[in-house]
Amino acid sequence: MLRRIRSKLAGCTRAFARRQDGAAAVEFALVATPFFALLFAIMETALVFFAGQTLEAAASDSARLIMTGQAQSGGYDNASGFKQQVCAHVSGLFNCNDIQVDVKKYTSFGSYTQADPVTNGQLDTTKLGYDSSGPGEIVVVTLYYQWPIYVSLLGNDLADLNNGYRLLVATAVFRNEPFGSTSTGS
Repeated sequence: MLRRIRSKLAGCTRAFARRQDGAAAVEFALVATPFFALLFAIMETALVFFAGQTLEAAASDSARLIMTGQAQSGGYDNASGFKQQVCAHVSGLFNCNDIQVDVKKYTSFGSYTQADPVTNGQLDTTKLGYDSSGPGEIVVVTLYYQWPIYVSLLGNDLADLNNGYRLLVATAVFRNEPFGSTSTGS
């Protein structure tokens, strides 16, 4: 009796091993998970680079307001006023409330020093400020944005802050034009 049960069980096991009905589904499940993870990681990386380039364009366009004196004459000589002008260039892609603005002026290009705004893996906004500038002064405009990162592959993700965000940084360095000066001549 035991021999017959073993024989039947062995026959069922061999028949099960020979069946190919669900092989394609199992193979697809094994390949699909890493494929979709890699696909989403590629799409997220592309989106982060696109957001970084958009922030760079916003920094360049907004910095032009300071360089030409439009920000000073338009009353944007504080961080919140200037930030509104930045937000006009990035609507839709960024949450404007999360953009941080840092505007500093320097006496020469060689005297430029940038303090790291990250402390203990977090953006430290106390290190940011807004210096109003005049004609001919050297100005550095830096925009910061914490971009959320969702896809992490084996611990290798794009996040560089503790909270799972990537710090996007865009900088424009320039000398102000001689705005506001009057020329004398006939």
